[in-house]
Amino acid sequence: MALSAQDLANRYCYFLDDDAFVATARPGFRRRVVTGGDLQLCFWRIAGGASGSVLHNHDHNEQLGIIMRGQLDFRIGPEGENDERITLSAGDVYLAPRSVWHGDSVFIGDDEYGECWILDVFAPPRADLAQEG
Repeated sequence: MALSAQDLANRYCYFLDDDAFVATARPGFRRRVVTGGDLQLCFWRIAGGASGSVLHNHDHNEQLGIIMRGQLDFRIGPEGENDERITLSAGDVYLAPRSVWHGDSVFIGDDEYGECWILDVFAPPRADLAQEG
């Protein structure tokens, strides 16, 4: 017999629980963070049409992202080489090594939820997100 989220309190398993997503200061952005010793998962649920992802980089973290629903229209690449916009769809992956600029994003919602779902993995974990999970 399989156990459900309600049946299982386990520090190693995380269920797709809508109530576990936390709204951020950016309208339309919700996230759930799971932090381990050496890596971190940030599961984003972003309303289609939401804005607020500025072009940025991470000096201390690599970021690997996979689009799960909807689409991400953004820019990525070293400074001076990131003018071209790229659109990623469900199943597509991006890699932002340390110091590589990425963002200036447009989030395109899917037909079912009207959201863009992105799983971001950071290594090492980002300190600013660690208190959430």
